[in-house]
Amino acid sequence: MSWLVTGASGYIGQHVVQQLLLNGLEVIGVDSNPLPEVSPLVAKFKNYNGDIYEVDLISEILKKHSTTGIINLAALKSVEESIQKPELYEKVNHSGVQSLLSAAESAGVKYFIQSSTAAVYGSSEDGYVDELSPTNPISPYGETKLKAEAALSEAMNMGTLRGTSLRYFNVIGSASPALKDTSTANIVPMVLAALAKDQRPKIFGDDYPTPDGTCVRDYVHVMDIAQAHVLAAQAVMTKALPPAINIGTGKGYSVREMMHEILKQKGSLLLPETLPRRKGDPSMLVARVDLAAQILGFRANKGLEDMVTSAI
Repeated sequence: MSWLVTGASGYIGQHVVQQLLLNGLEVIGVDSNPLPEVSPLVAKFKNYNGDIYEVDLISEILKKHSTTGIINLAALKSVEESIQKPELYEKVNHSGVQSLLSAAESAGVKYFIQSSTAAVYGSSEDGYVDELSPTNPISPYGETKLKAEAALSEAMNMGTLRGTSLRYFNVIGSASPALKDTSTANIVPMVLAALAKDQRPKIFGDDYPTPDGTCVRDYVHVMDIAQAHVLAAQAVMTKALPPAINIGTGKGYSVREMMHEILKQKGSLLLPETLPRRKGDPSMLVARVDLAAQILGFRANKGLEDMVTSAI
């Protein structure tokens, strides 16, 4: 019994693969990029070069390895970039998932776990969302991920496979220095990149209706995210899962609070620079996490200090 992890060379992908292997699951990977040479996972699993919309290639890989389940982490994830390049995000995040589901059907794959996002919710009246909250994405990124969820739900309703979409909130941290996040779309790498140039890190908007005027987010450690995938993979093989499950901590921190913690741990005296709001940023978005606890037995374990310490 093996699981195909798409996006296996990425930041979240490597953590998910590592946890699956540690829990005794057989893993194969597909990614358009190779594993970084410094990755501790080099030579520990077969990682094919390819894109998720290459149906024939994916079908061949699935059949060759008698794959029983897919964890799809392959995606583009920048809200700002999605506004500039909506067609590209439609191709990868939505059409790519449709292609992957087609390959899964032809290969007889039984289980499918989709990487999704809190961005499908858009803005919320009180800032807290559960899985039944309205989905009103305010960026092409959120829109394409919601479409991907719908494509999976359609396949599930047809009875061809069982699955769920895991809606991540703001992922942070790492299991080791070799697995650190390098995406400049995420807060820690953004701050570290600024500090490396002796520049003030940037806050986009301080006039939101929040306690300190900056956006409030639910930050969740990538190791907790990886563990949620292990639990979902184990659960989906024994029972039907809800179409979507929030993966977060249930606690919000403002962007200013997060930057303060990063700067404190780096020993920097630089003060953040405030710029105008970015399009597509809701003021507050925090997970309600009761369903993950009930269905998967999942609770996030890492706090803010642990998240930042492991990230820098």
